[in-house]
This record gives sequence, structure tokens and C-alpha cells, in this order.
Amino acid sequence: MSFFDTIPVGRLLNCFVADLDELDQLLPIVVEEFLILFLMVVAILLVVSVLSPYTLLIGIILVTICLVYYLKFKMAISMFKRLENYSRSPLLSHIVTTLQGLSSIHIYGKTEDFISKFKRLSDTQNNYLLMFLSSSRWIALRLETMTNLLTLTVALFVAFGISSAPYSYKAMAISLILQLASNFQATARIGSETEAYFTSAERMLQYMKMCVPEAPLHTEGMSCPPGWPQHGEITFQDYQMKYRDNTPIILNGINLTIHGQEVVGIVGRTGSGKSSLGVALFRLVEAAAGRILIDGVDISSIGLEDLRSRFSVIPQDPVLLSGTIRFNLDPFDCYTDEQIWNVLDTTFLRMTISKLPQGLQAEVVESGRNFSVGERQLFCIARAVLRKSKIILIDEATASIDVETDTLIQHMIREVFQGCTVLVIAHRITTVLNCDRILVMNKGEVVEFDRPEILQQKPESMFASLLATANFSMS
Repeated sequence: MSFFDTIPVGRLLNCFVADLDELDQLLPIVVEEFLILFLMVVAILLVVSVLSPYTLLIGIILVTICLVYYLKFKMAISMFKRLENYSRSPLLSHIVTTLQGLSSIHIYGKTEDFISKFKRLSDTQNNYLLMFLSSSRWIALRLETMTNLLTLTVALFVAFGISSAPYSYKAMAISLILQLASNFQATARIGSETEAYFTSAERMLQYMKMCVPEAPLHTEGMSCPPGWPQHGEITFQDYQMKYRDNTPIILNGINLTIHGQEVVGIVGRTGSGKSSLGVALFRLVEAAAGRILIDGVDISSIGLEDLRSRFSVIPQDPVLLSGTIRFNLDPFDCYTDEQIWNVLDTTFLRMTISKLPQGLQAEVVESGRNFSVGERQLFCIARAVLRKSKIILIDEATASIDVETDTLIQHMIREVFQGCTVLVIAHRITTVLNCDRILVMNKGEVVEFDRPEILQQKPESMFASLLATANFSMS
């Protein structure tokens, strides 16, 4: 996850669109053309040197001068190509962010600002492309001048009869050397472009080194106990976590036990570490110290697929994939249509899906844009209900739903997830007042962990302060 957290979206698009296109489409063509021209130039020089031995000496001098030119300017050409690749990333990033926030741009009247920024980024990228092409042509012009001098020299040798070869051979030598004039500069120019295109491979290798893989999906010799987790008890023991090596500790010395079949509300101010608990539970980031036990099993000792397949998460931003409704609810085809319809009935989606002509096979467009945000959230809840996991993580699942539906959803969650351990990360503190216990986080540490009525009775408690602030904002 640290790779996607640190790499902007424009660079990723540049890598998977432009760099891959250059490696898959352009580079093979350029390399093939370079090899053909190179072999043709070598063949011409060999034939001409046999016909006129003095040409071999001139050819060696010419190749030496061209090699000096190439070594002197190849760094500049590669640098221009590298800058052209880098300048494409902010341009792509700007296009993506503009498309995502198009409605906000129109509302706030910032259309001209975004257009001017697009023009500025486009001009920068085109300037580097122009410098790359101009540098290649600059070298090509001088190399062509040298090959023309070589043609003049061979023609003089032939004219003054220095060589004893027959006139027919001399005419063939002049014909071949005339071909060399254009082929030689093309070989040098395309050779420099070929090396410049390898900067795309260089960038992709850098990304491969930066992208550290996750832990293995399955751990040999270690498997989950049958039916694990049976109770859903979660224990944090001196747990510490940081997102990357060069970042500070986010969770510092967490020690707590969440009993099985308990509903726990997790609250705190922004940056207190609420969502980081979910990140730790799913092992999106490995522990810096300490461990997490679920029903006595250390989650770091088992494979990621064995771990994550036992949990369900209901995110704040609903996630739907392109495909059918059935695919989004049951991507691995583990449940029957009857079970899916029962879950849709539980999550108040049955009527909505029944109105669609294709039912469960109705299409879901990219990101689920053919459904409202509230309906997308209900789909995520239905997905979690269908899996029947023992541990459920809810990240403010009703943030995008109206108050009336919010009340129904909260009641439904209490009924459907009975017998499950439910962790509710709350951004609206009033939604967790019915939880069994409240976990209050602050600066990555556990401040309070008790029943909500007990915390409300303590005026000095942080939970009471947060609740008073929330009630004041609502009033």
C-alpha cells in the first residue's frame, strides 16, 4: 500500500500508458530499424573498402569522429527524453483530477484556471519533446555532412584513378557510397533514439524496486484452525504501527481486548488513529512491534488470504466493480440466487433490483455510477451480510445516507450482525451511542475504553467532550 500512497496517480498512468506503450509498440520497431540500417552501413563500408582500400582508412576516421559526437551528446538526448517522460506525469494527473472534479470546477467558476494550467503543463511537455527531437536532428545534420565529405573523397579517388580497380567497380563504389550518406546519419540518429526509449524501461525498473510485495497469501506449514475465528475475540498486545520506515509511529503501544460478539464504537478526532486500527487488522501495513491475536491466533503467522477472507469490511466510500449485480455481491460464485435475494431483502434493496429488467444480471457500470451513493453503500452492506463473517469492520457506513435510512440501517446492523464482533469507526459520534463499548483514540493511543453510559457520566472524559461538541454542532 505504501507504493500507491507515495506515487501520484499521474505517474502511475504515465507508467501503465506511455512507458508500456513505448516498450511494447515503439521500441521493437525502432530497434529493428536500427539493426537493419547498422548492418547495411557495415556491409557498404566492407564492399567499398575492398573496391577502394583507401576508403577503409577514411571510414575508420569517420566512425571515430561520429563515436565522439555520439558519446558527447547521447547524455543530452537521454536527458531530454527522460524530462519529456517526467513532464507527462503532472499533465496526466491534472487531466484525471479535472475529470473527477468537473462539477465543482464549473460551480466555482474555475474553468479558465484549469484550462490555463492544462495549457502550461502541455507546453512544458511539448517543449521537452521538441528539445529531444531537435537534438536528434542536430546530430543527424552534422553526421550527414561528414558522410557527404566521405562521398566526395571516394569520388576524387575514383576520378584521379588512384585505385587500380576496373571502372565498373569504381562506379559501383560511388553508387554504394551515395547510399551511405543517408543511411549512416539515420543509423546514428535512430541508435540514439533507441537508447533514449530505454529510459521507459529504466523508470519501470525503478517502480519495480520501489514496490515491495506484501506478505505471502498462504504460509506453508501454517493454516487457520477449522472454523476460525469462532468467537471473534481481538487482542492487541503492545502493538505499534507506522505506514513507512521514514514516517512516525501511528499506533503507539496499543493494549486492549475486544470480546467476541461485542459491538465496539471507535471514535476520536481526525488523525487519532481510528482507521489505522482497521489497516492493522487487515495487515495492509505490517506491525512495527507487538502483535494482534484473534481467538488466540497471531495474525502475522498466517497468510493474507487466510486472514482477510475471514473478515468483512463496509467502507465509507462504497466500492463497486464493473460487471453485474450478482458479481459485485458474490464475485466467487459461492451463494445461490435465493440467498442473495434474501440478503437484498434484509438491506432494503430487493425492490430496487426487482424493478430492473435483468434482475441480478443487471449491469453495474464503472464505479457503480448508475446507482446512487446510498444504494452503493447498501450494496457494500449486503456483501458483508452475505459473507457471514465473524468480524465486521464498519467505517461510517451510513455517512452517505439520509437520517431516516440511517436509523433503519443502524437497527438492521444490530440485528443482522448479531453474534459477530463489530468494529464501528465513527465520524458522527451519535451513531455509536448504542454500542456495547466505546474506544476513544487520541494521537495513536487508547485514551478511554468503556461503556458509553459510563463515559458520558464523566465530565472530564474525552468522549463526553466529543459528544458535547457534536450536539452543539447539530443544534
